[in-house]
Amino acid sequence: MDKFDYLVVGAGLFGSTFAYEAAQRGYRVKVIDKRAHIGGNIYTERIGGIDVHRYGAHIFHTQNDVIWQYMNQFTEFNHFINAPIANYRGNLYNLPFNMNTFYQLWGITSPAEAQAKIAEQRAELAGKKPQNLEEQAIALVGTDIYQRLIKSYTKKQWGKEPKDLPAFIIKRLPVRFTFDNNYFSDRYQGIPVAGYTAIVEKMLSSDRIVVETNQDFFDNKATYLREYPKIIYSGMIDNYFDYQLGVLEYRSLEFETTYLKNVANYQGNAVVNFTDEETPYTRIIEHKHFNFGQQPDTIITKEYSKEWRQGDEAYYPVNDQKNTHLYKKYVKLAKGEPNVIFGGRLGTYQYLNMDQVVANALALVKREFN
Repeated sequence: MDKFDYLVVGAGLFGSTFAYEAAQRGYRVKVIDKRAHIGGNIYTERIGGIDVHRYGAHIFHTQNDVIWQYMNQFTEFNHFINAPIANYRGNLYNLPFNMNTFYQLWGITSPAEAQAKIAEQRAELAGKKPQNLEEQAIALVGTDIYQRLIKSYTKKQWGKEPKDLPAFIIKRLPVRFTFDNNYFSDRYQGIPVAGYTAIVEKMLSSDRIVVETNQDFFDNKATYLREYPKIIYSGMIDNYFDYQLGVLEYRSLEFETTYLKNVANYQGNAVVNFTDEETPYTRIIEHKHFNFGQQPDTIITKEYSKEWRQGDEAYYPVNDQKNTHLYKKYVKLAKGEPNVIFGGRLGTYQYLNMDQVVANALALVKREFN
């Protein structure tokens, strides 16, 4: 076979960034992915002129000047600002929690009134160390915001009652006493005008990179380990070791996408979260609004959170104390694989934003080549 210097397992943002940088330095790289396409979870598919985010909404945002400039070599970003809406039993609220939200909740119009109201509602936890997520949320934002905008949404996301979840899951909640609906406080934010898939295509376009989709690493694991000098593995770390120390917990997602013909505007916003318990999905994404689309039709996706089972796609690690302890055991095991480097969300068992994924890949490049 052709000789390669690296095998990259996973054609998502982490693996593709590393492959691009390795190829720029003259190395030959094979990239494999078990899915039928490149891009991992940021994969976008253009349908009717609309870039559909197949695996959930992805808004690129960062404070890091270097990462922003780095990404701009692969794409042009638009000026999209993430301003989601919360729908609680038909009542709409702006997110993140800001003066618009407080007016919608309580009819108040001044920051002083809002601060006093939240302080009053936080009082029931005054002096008590929160023992679970419910108490932590109330200690941060009070009872009204918790009951309408956090409690049921959290239950749907995690599949557990908030009082049964550890307090550290919510370390902080953004509360602004200004009329500012921008969800992120990062300096840079936007959506690639050509979609995310186009970014990964450019990263993997070198003649030093060979890409193979529909290739499951575990179908030929022994062969790959034998024939490739170095492997960059971005899959689940516990899966790599055949779950021999136990199974790490993840949350999975299901997506129900509908093409709505002759509907130019379904919900008026890119993302609407449904924070009541009766609605089974967590949010509806209307994809055209990410790029300010004017198409005569629209495409929506209902997103459902569900328990992960072996064989499902893993989207979010459950970083509680039990799982963190187990992950550390796998890290020790990984040190016995000197030719395998574990990276990305699943390889390092942590929730990472896209800019953090790129930063981690570039940090690996620096360690590997400098």
